[in-house]
Amino acid sequence: MSDRSVPTAATHSPLAALMWPTRPGEAVGALRAVVLIALGTALMALSAKVNLPLPYVPVTLQTLVVLMIGAAYGWRLGSATMIAYLAEGAMGLPVFAGPVGGIAPLLGPTAGYLYGFVLAAFITGWLAERGWDRNVVLLFGAMALAHVVIFIAGFGWLAYGIGLGATKAWAVGVAPFIAASVVKNALGAALMPAARRIVDRRG
Repeated sequence: MSDRSVPTAATHSPLAALMWPTRPGEAVGALRAVVLIALGTALMALSAKVNLPLPYVPVTLQTLVVLMIGAAYGWRLGSATMIAYLAEGAMGLPVFAGPVGGIAPLLGPTAGYLYGFVLAAFITGWLAERGWDRNVVLLFGAMALAHVVIFIAGFGWLAYGIGLGATKAWAVGVAPFIAASVVKNALGAALMPAARRIVDRRG
């Protein structure tokens, strides 16, 4: 006898789909996507403004929001939200850390991290759709993996894209953020399963 309590890749829906369900082909599905992407990019912009300036890369709440959007939206909508966020910034909207928008941040010291957001949302969303968002330990692991991807992208750009070198890139672009990332992972991994349990009980 199969255990129906174990979610599968085919049946496990992201949190956003449970809270706002639609049927395939319904016009409201497109509306839901537009609304959720707009909400997600607004949250990204707000999280960027909560920052502690450092010489090259500021400390912000963005990575926490990236990972929670990925887990809540799933890999498709989560990745699309991050792409839309970067597009808004490229168009000149002041959505990045500091009162800036335009192409400069997408080519400057933080560019690697910004592009890493897309892959991080993909990873977290993909694993969440396979049931990892129901378990604190698994979701912590998914978010930790996504954080590592962001760090690799940011480190690589700092070290080789703008030429800081590996030692300095590690010192200014990775080491100061490790402890905060662990805290963000723990917070996100605690909140998402709790939110799913609430939604499941209401369903």
